[in-house]
Amino acid sequence: MRAALQSEIGQDKLEVVDDMETVGFGPGKVRIRIKATGLCHSDLSAMSGVLPQPAPFVPGHEGAGEIVDVGDGVTTHAVGDRVLVCWLPPCGHCPACRRGQGHLCLESFGNVATPNFRRAGGEVFGFAGTGTFAEEMVVPAGCAIPIPDDLPYDIAALIGCGVTTGLGAAVNTAKVEAGSSVAVIGCGGVGISVIQGAKVQGAAQIVAVDPVASRREAALRFGATEGVAPEAFADARNRITGGEGFDYVFEVVGKSATARTAYEMTRRGGSVVVVGAGALDDDYSVNMFSLFFDEKKILPSMYGGGDVLRSYERTIALWRAGRVDLAGLITHRVQLGEINDALDQMRTGVALRTCVEL
Repeated sequence: MRAALQSEIGQDKLEVVDDMETVGFGPGKVRIRIKATGLCHSDLSAMSGVLPQPAPFVPGHEGAGEIVDVGDGVTTHAVGDRVLVCWLPPCGHCPACRRGQGHLCLESFGNVATPNFRRAGGEVFGFAGTGTFAEEMVVPAGCAIPIPDDLPYDIAALIGCGVTTGLGAAVNTAKVEAGSSVAVIGCGGVGISVIQGAKVQGAAQIVAVDPVASRREAALRFGATEGVAPEAFADARNRITGGEGFDYVFEVVGKSATARTAYEMTRRGGSVVVVGAGALDDDYSVNMFSLFFDEKKILPSMYGGGDVLRSYERTIALWRAGRVDLAGLITHRVQLGEINDALDQMRTGVALRTCVEL
């Protein structure tokens, strides 16, 4: 079958091969025929080495498709079921899951170290234990989340990661209060989803901060009240909040420099919400007096900061009600053979989300 392959960490282009095979099918597993997959910035981060990932590997973790086979013992799924891929399904029995923090489940991370594919040259991993840039994939049944018939595959794919991460950061982690002021640093697909979450929560001012003009303009269509370039961010703070700072500032880039900016732009007693996935060697520090005296809350948000299955259901309900625009997030579409065009669209910032159709 066809798949996009990253042979070594640091390569900036993927090779589309046609001799990939899935491995690991058996009891407790399902085989999914991928219909649509989104390109998330985390895929680029894994390719560059910012996020740890064994190689060679098939990128992609934001996908949806149809089950074509089920292993022994799988009673919750059947051939023909429409599903989205959950790259971090809660196991249900580890300490984090028992506390109701399934998004912090470490048991599921064991999938990352298990090869999902193979070809003549040897074993091939799937990014985050999945690998949706392939025509088919084999995953534990818990990774395949049934979706309703009225939910298109392309939108379902986005719910599998980017949309859930962004909406959840505003709704679950920050619990944005109605009438509050919000700023979002980084307005790609996840940042735009944060903006939509803040709008759903009733924020009065939502400032989109991004160096790319087209993304700032797009943010206005999704609920931002203003879009500014990074160099105009301080002026916006002074004008909108009287210099006090925003109630909530979301960092959706994954760099210590933008995290420091987020901290500086947050009012005393406000919340800094870290959504971007950063590098292991990029350290963040804060002055201990300020941490105490200003009482700013630093809130990391992993995968939307809540029960991902409940978050999926809530997102679908909001989409059906017209409260969030998910189709509008998809600004570009490519075929698998054009995957490197999608990478360029992400790197240059011209795309919010590119859908890869298989």
